[in-house]
Parts: sequence; structure tokens; C-alpha cells
Amino acid sequence: MTTTTVNQASVTPKFIKPLLASQAGIGALVLRVPIGLILAAHGSQKLFGWLGGYGLEGTGQWMASIGFEPGVLMALLAGSAEFFGGLLLALGLLTRPAALVAAFTMLMALTFHLPNGLFVSNNGYEFALSLLTATAALIFLGGGRLSLDNAIAKKIQ
Repeated sequence: MTTTTVNQASVTPKFIKPLLASQAGIGALVLRVPIGLILAAHGSQKLFGWLGGYGLEGTGQWMASIGFEPGVLMALLAGSAEFFGGLLLALGLLTRPAALVAAFTMLMALTFHLPNGLFVSNNGYEFALSLLTATAALIFLGGGRLSLDNAIAKKIQ
């Protein structure tokens, strides 16, 4: 019986390593962990009603009332992007895709808050803009040297 050795590089698609690898330093860690935890907390409000949230049903009703229809589906999508994307960002796992999904979600939030002006005290867009900016930066930075992404990328070679 003969055994065949499979070269890992030959079975890994070429886009995986660049997607995961990052030369960003500790700044990416400092950015992604708190942003990830904040997003996960907000997503947990939408999905599970944790931390004073309204859960899928309540959030879905609110989303429908502001024009995001069907409300429950939109609440599920936004909550999942925030909760699961936030956890992935905090871990530094699939950082770029998670940041992209979170950035899109924050762009939608920005469109809702924009007419209220800048300040969050008036239900304005400053918080959504801050999260959008941070997640957009992580799309370009990646998870950084201290991330699961980078550890996986090094194993792929």
C-alpha cells in the first residue's frame, strides 16, 4: 500500500492566506476587542433580549416601524451581524469578513440616525459612525499579529 502526502498549500485556496494574514501590530488588537464586545452586546439585545434588549420580536416590530421590513428578519440579520460578528472580531477570527458585515450593518444604522444630527443624545449618528469607522479600519488592517487569523495564516504557509 502506498501513501500519498498532500501538500497543505495545494489544497488551500489562494485567497485564504491573504484574507487571514495581517501585519498590523497591537493596535488592531486594541481596536477589535472592545469594538467586538460592544457589537456583541448590542447584538445580544436584538437576538436574545439580554442586557435590557427587546429580543427578536420586539426589535423586529421596531425595525418594521422604521421601514426595515420584514422586521423580524431584519432584526435577525442585524442582531446576528452584531453578535456573531462582534465575537469573531474580539477573537480575531475571520476578522475581515466579520468587520465587513458589521460595517454594512452600521451603515444601515447610520442611515436611520442621520436625520437626527450628530449627537447620540438626540438619537444622532455619532455612535453608528464610530462603529462604522472602526469596523471599516479592521477590514483593511485585519486581526493583527495577535489574532487567531494570523496564527492560522502562519500554519497555512
